[in-house]
Amino acid sequence: MHSTSKETKQSHTRKIRSFIRRQGRITQGQLFAIEQYWDRYCLPPNQRFNQQEIFGRTEPLILEIGFGNGDCLAQMAAAYPNKDFIGIEVHKPGVGRLLMQLEERGLENVRVYCHDALEILQNTISNNTLSAIHLFFPDPWPKRKHHKRRIVQPEFLDLIADKLINGGYFHAATDWEHYAIAMLEVLSADNRFTNASLTDTYCERPAYRPLTKFEQRGLRLGHGVWDLIFLRRLV
Repeated sequence: MHSTSKETKQSHTRKIRSFIRRQGRITQGQLFAIEQYWDRYCLPPNQRFNQQEIFGRTEPLILEIGFGNGDCLAQMAAAYPNKDFIGIEVHKPGVGRLLMQLEERGLENVRVYCHDALEILQNTISNNTLSAIHLFFPDPWPKRKHHKRRIVQPEFLDLIADKLINGGYFHAATDWEHYAIAMLEVLSADNRFTNASLTDTYCERPAYRPLTKFEQRGLRLGHGVWDLIFLRRLV
């Protein structure tokens, strides 16, 4: 049963610290993009998200958590102009790279948060508004003592179950088999979600998820990739 109060759910979710802020190197191009295009594409984390005001329409809304360098998100936005995308990333070099791509491609169906994804979900995104939530290659935190930092936990499912529309889906992909097994166990135990896999395990990579360069290299080396897609049950 999931009778946890809203206040309790939020206090639990805030304890999940699934990332460490790494400064990393930022290129001149990324820095230029941040300075020039931030106001065009990036949203303030302290204001409620309103799709109609931001995009001028209410098409299917897809959120990607931790978009990295933004290549995958930009490709999806270009391939699906009839959908709107929100990207969340805490590392500014990745944000800068995505902003460069959005401007170069003229993509108007993407907005960006440079902030903690859990706080954005809790405080900015309204319930029952997201058609999909994507989580591609999150930090696997492979050491056992760090497993508590993994983002896919029961408390996280409490949050995304509220944000997804009926029939919406959560799609995670990882190249760490142990993390895939752990995610499958957590998701399968939650009766608010249904596994899209015909075998109740993993799915083939759907066409909408582009192959990243990192993933292509791993596949050439014989590394596995596991996709999990779970649908929000109708309520």
